[in-house]
Amino acid sequence: MQGPTGVVFPAVEGRRSTTALGRAVVVDALRAVDPVGARSAEHETDWRHGYLGHFRRLLEASLLSPDAAVTIARAGLASLHARMAVIGDDGHEIGLDEVFSTPGGHPPLDTATVTGDGPVERELSLPYRGRRLRGDDLRRRLDAWVAAGVVEPSCADAVGTVIDNPDWLDLRDKRIVVLGAGAEMGPLTSVLRWGGEVMAVDLPRPEIWRRLLNTARRYGGRLHLPLPAGSPTDDDRTLAAHAGADLLHRLSQVAEWLHRVDGPLVLGNYVYADGATNVRVAVAVDALSRHLRQRRPDTALAFLATPTDVFAVPADAVRHADEAYAGRGTAHRAVRLLSAGRLLRRNYAPDADPGINDSLVPQQGPNYALAKRLQRWRATVAREAGATVSFNVAPPTRTRSVLRNRALAAAYAGAHRFGIEVFEPATSNTLMAALLVHNLRNGVPASAHPWQDEAYAAAHGGLWRVPYAPRSALGLAVLLGLGGARS
Repeated sequence: MQGPTGVVFPAVEGRRSTTALGRAVVVDALRAVDPVGARSAEHETDWRHGYLGHFRRLLEASLLSPDAAVTIARAGLASLHARMAVIGDDGHEIGLDEVFSTPGGHPPLDTATVTGDGPVERELSLPYRGRRLRGDDLRRRLDAWVAAGVVEPSCADAVGTVIDNPDWLDLRDKRIVVLGAGAEMGPLTSVLRWGGEVMAVDLPRPEIWRRLLNTARRYGGRLHLPLPAGSPTDDDRTLAAHAGADLLHRLSQVAEWLHRVDGPLVLGNYVYADGATNVRVAVAVDALSRHLRQRRPDTALAFLATPTDVFAVPADAVRHADEAYAGRGTAHRAVRLLSAGRLLRRNYAPDADPGINDSLVPQQGPNYALAKRLQRWRATVAREAGATVSFNVAPPTRTRSVLRNRALAAAYAGAHRFGIEVFEPATSNTLMAALLVHNLRNGVPASAHPWQDEAYAAAHGGLWRVPYAPRSALGLAVLLGLGGARS
């Protein structure tokens, strides 16, 4: 039986263990800053369930100083790059960082370009509950989200600045690379709607490319897609049958395709896969990001952070949550009492500055947490090196991947009972595309500490400002949402 190829986990005692890798990377990341935390992670015997505390420890240790945060990020990335490997089609294994200098025998990719027939929009509009909000209606929605604690005030300010500068939506001077072009959370549709240039990368699956080509035809931008050399380009059906590039197995081929692109690149990471493959593809993207930044130092990086992670949050968010906790009703007090304090715990220690919001969800697992954490580490390291980085916390969203998980689907259906708003994909990806525009056009100077960069313009759906620690309300949200999830 043939083993895995492409970017793979390291072999440990004859097995390619995701648990061993995740634990080792966390240990390596913590060692220089928090040796006690590193030893605790090293001796964790139940990583599948115990990882939650160690990922929180990574955030807590990074708060010691800006240098501590950068040190942890560098060490974590270095550990991943040193440990992960690449296996070619011939079964030969090389180190991850050798992949771009080792001949792979894969011919260069061609490029097909599709120009849309639709109008170019020069006004920011946001789809929301059956309407398309723009102008004052959009500003009122942003204000309502701020008042409800659904987004940070800086998020509303940033989007408001984009509304005030509609010319910013013209992204023809950039090449927006959308890795994971078929993802529901990516900016592809918005950029094409605004007449921009999109370099699309996704797997060679015709159903993905048929959808992307249909989108491209509807709007006024240009979609550039990779094709094997010599592929026919007669019509969209033919293009969809041949388009695609495989980051996991043809990493150097994708790198060379992007290196030939004229114009400044914005490398957007929107990839996702289930289970352990998520870490493999996330590492592939990180290797590509580092490689392109080395060859093209003006390359900007763009990321979407999950709200279901551990973040440091500003004192204003803590005060908002504390006030809500003080005003909780009798029923909530009774639930807390009857559960012996396990349910509906206070979100933050009083007057914490910054507070620590721990919204990690056990159902998503340690592989998901590691894949998302390495993106945060890359953003931190790149920003410290002077790169343009767009990093924004996206809201909880009803994507297909979330709804496949019954527990998460039920939790999302019941989340509104606790003041959390779950977004539809079209609303989320447009909002995040607007924040991308703001970051590229307005620039976001590095803050005094990396945690502040991560918290800027966060659209967390309410998780940072609700009165209760999210995991302590998760079970109740699932129970309350079961009926809604079924429907």
